[in-house]
Amino acid sequence: MRNASKHHLNIAALVLCVATTGCSMFGKKAPATPAADAKSTSASANANVPAVAAKPTAAVAVPATSNQAIDSIAVIVNDDVITKQELAARIKTVSARMAAQKVPMPDAADLQRQILERMIVERAQMQMAKEMGVRVDDAMLDRAVGRIAEQQKMTVQQLRDATEKEGTPYAAFREEIREEIIMQRLREHEVDAKVQVSDAEVDSYLAQQAAAAAEQFELNLSQILIRIPDNASADTIAARRVRAEEVMRQLRTGADFAKMAGTYSDASDALKGGEIGWRSPDRLPPMFAEALAKLKPGQVTPIMKSVGGFHILKVVDKRSVAEAAAAAAVQQTHARHILIKVTPTMSAYDAKRKLVELKERLDNKAATFEELARQYGTDSSATKGGDLGWLYPGDTVPEFESAMNALKPGEVSEPIETSFGYHLIEVIERKSDDASKERERNAARNAIRERKVEEETESWQRQVRDQAYVEFRNEDAK
Repeated sequence: MRNASKHHLNIAALVLCVATTGCSMFGKKAPATPAADAKSTSASANANVPAVAAKPTAAVAVPATSNQAIDSIAVIVNDDVITKQELAARIKTVSARMAAQKVPMPDAADLQRQILERMIVERAQMQMAKEMGVRVDDAMLDRAVGRIAEQQKMTVQQLRDATEKEGTPYAAFREEIREEIIMQRLREHEVDAKVQVSDAEVDSYLAQQAAAAAEQFELNLSQILIRIPDNASADTIAARRVRAEEVMRQLRTGADFAKMAGTYSDASDALKGGEIGWRSPDRLPPMFAEALAKLKPGQVTPIMKSVGGFHILKVVDKRSVAEAAAAAAVQQTHARHILIKVTPTMSAYDAKRKLVELKERLDNKAATFEELARQYGTDSSATKGGDLGWLYPGDTVPEFESAMNALKPGEVSEPIETSFGYHLIEVIERKSDDASKERERNAARNAIRERKVEEETESWQRQVRDQAYVEFRNEDAK
């Protein structure tokens, strides 16, 4: 649980949201998306002449439709096939998405090669998932699609209309989501669970971050703006400059900047002494950042002219990014939960109903939260009575954090659904504290883990591709 188009629907982003539902509860990883069909994936590296493994012992299962001839097969992958019709449909879908997203289109031959290689890897992964019993039933898929629609601020029907408007049949869209979730869960089992991060790696990462942060800084700024009206004449602009020069003359003779801002500035922050607040140089116009780069606290810039008027900026204070992070106080929540995962043997309805029963027992003081968590919890926290320790903002998925933040210490939530199942949440206590070293190390560990997972996923995908028996049935498919 610890842990990413506006009007126009971006299908790639949607599949990313769904695939994230299978992410580790302690990290947010961005899996491959359907839009990546149009790009070279790691699995398709050096794939101009795909590797051919030893032929499988099982007979190839050719689709037995009466109107499908053997020459409609483009590629055999282990004991399955990719047909010409499937390839053509995928090329059509990807081309439409690339056009909608204004992505430059590669040559037709390169596009077909990239897509076919992607399909080969997907087919091999789906076969592996089937052998391992990884599946996503229709009820789970419905919930995932519902979450996608919610995240896009749409109804399911609006999501359906949007996908079909882009040229993707809704049924095909749903199956695409199902396969993406299955492959994500397979990757979690084959890759994520095997990635380890050592304390030495964390120490090295933090040292590098500290060195980088020491070179980054923020400025606490105030400003005086002498505004230039729209469509101002040359005489008006000249008069405005004279006003700015008079302000600068008084500042140089010791006038108080905040008082001058309140007297002369046309900016909305004039009555606050011109205070802008803390800004990093990359959040400022280049002209301002360049003028401020060599100034010390207390110094002011020369008069600078922009489209909006004449500016004078003052550096009130300066600090490193590391100091800014250390100064940030955050609220921590000590919480515990009872998680019942949705599985083939535990439906969403049954999981929710069980938690309603447990909530009634808690309300009636027939059992303690810790006892019920140990007995019914289905995650690793169950052995600790559901205790999740001290949580920081962003440590949990949004649905969990929102429900947790609404509780007072000692309160227990109603059953809450997240991508991991259904939860009862109890807040034990809260405190405000500076960002701790442990939190800093956890963030570093997660960042390292995410990078390693990405690298290991690429390696694993190459292995899946290399170990698959692949036979191209015609030269056009290569």
